[in-house]
Amino acid sequence: MTSACRILTSSCFFLNRQPFGTPTHERFSFPIKTQHKLSFRAEIGTNDETTSNSPKGTDMDGPKRYSGGKVRRKSSHGTSRRSALKKTFSQEQVVFDGPISDEPVVGIIGGGMSGLVCAMYLEKRGIRSTVFDTGNHGLGGRLGTRTVDEQQLMFDHAAQFFTVSDPQFAKLVDGWLKMGLVRQWEGAIGELEPGGGFLQLPSCSPRYIGVQGMRPLANSILSQTSMVEVVRPSWISKLEPYNGKWHLSENGKPHGKFDAIVIAHNGKCANKLLSSSGLPLIAKQMKRLELSSIWALLAAFDDPLPVPMTGDGAPMEGAFVKGVDSISWMANNTMKLSPAHKGGPHSWTFFSTATFGKKNKVPQENIPTVTAERVKALMLEGVEIGLGLPKSSLNIPIYTRLQLWGAALPTNSPRIPCIFDPQGRAGICGDWLLGSSLEAAALSGMGLANHLADYFGSDGSSPEEFAVGLHNEFWPLDGKDIGQFPGLESSELTDKVLAIQA
Repeated sequence: MTSACRILTSSCFFLNRQPFGTPTHERFSFPIKTQHKLSFRAEIGTNDETTSNSPKGTDMDGPKRYSGGKVRRKSSHGTSRRSALKKTFSQEQVVFDGPISDEPVVGIIGGGMSGLVCAMYLEKRGIRSTVFDTGNHGLGGRLGTRTVDEQQLMFDHAAQFFTVSDPQFAKLVDGWLKMGLVRQWEGAIGELEPGGGFLQLPSCSPRYIGVQGMRPLANSILSQTSMVEVVRPSWISKLEPYNGKWHLSENGKPHGKFDAIVIAHNGKCANKLLSSSGLPLIAKQMKRLELSSIWALLAAFDDPLPVPMTGDGAPMEGAFVKGVDSISWMANNTMKLSPAHKGGPHSWTFFSTATFGKKNKVPQENIPTVTAERVKALMLEGVEIGLGLPKSSLNIPIYTRLQLWGAALPTNSPRIPCIFDPQGRAGICGDWLLGSSLEAAALSGMGLANHLADYFGSDGSSPEEFAVGLHNEFWPLDGKDIGQFPGLESSELTDKVLAIQA
């Protein structure tokens, strides 16, 4: 491939200022604030163990040679130089070997909690970004809310609630509280045993929900920003290093060029994107991630379900279900999101266990009808078992929708805030790097944003100092089948409940 060469860039310019691509893309542009000038120099070496501040070869014209003697091939982009590549693992390592713009722009692929928070915190450090998200209905990733307007139904069909244990995340949540985006969920939440045995968990750790569901929270996270652009729905299908920048495209249509990129999603789509990206170290770590599969059943009933009551006479609103193969969680969205609800249908979200999800996994893009009917029947039967109802006695739902989260939640983690490859100027953020919670996702986004800003502000003399997480081991994750809730661990809460009841 091409030899290492110094790539000089002037002040960055941005290809995305005008609409491009298909007319189905929704673009959000904000006025640009005065930015802080970032002066730095970043010259990155060409192998994995050591780095060099000067590129191989001194003449920008004519053939260049690595020490191995390979002659530089002509770029497929004409006379422009591509970034240096070095053979590493099963693909070739991109090595950016020149200074970055004084006003860098970051491309963020994925508009879930982690990607959105990363964009927000990059702005706090004076750095512009563009977020690309696949959502047709809005941003958010696992911050998903589905509404059925004609029946006035609303379901949180991914993240159900979140807790707070970290001071940085607490500060962020305090801002959301002041903006009226979130509130505490005061309803009865507990653990449900087969037969209807309900143990309410104490409210020692506040539980937060989106006021109008989780998705509006995601759509509002960037409402106060002016240096972030959002493009959706967009499926970035190719990452290409060229002339010292990353060029992003979707099925051959250009989506701009960036000084650094952030991968803020995971699963098979992320693995495919990274498989030929020139980022073998990043790709290798992403491939080590293991994800569970969870079925989500949204169901609405004309009448309230016969749920257990607390000692104070309050109905159960949410429960981690124990001992039922097909159900790990159930929640009454209607009572959660509209506590003053009087009459009308009740909307419930039911999640399967990870074991059930794995046993009944099919391609989520094309779920066979026979599988969908079987899974729905088994999950509704599990609801009956959990609530202690006779078989087939549950009222027929007036509305159902079944969804398979094929890459639902991480089951292992390197336990670090982010991953960053300074040679390729690419990073990863996501909940899985620290755990499987919204808090972990937000902290990862913050961590990578600050790390990128520090890297951009360095003089480039020691890029290896900015390498993070490229070789870390992974460890199993504990938690619920629907994620982790810091401060709400079951064993600790059970001990507290027993102490209270004693």
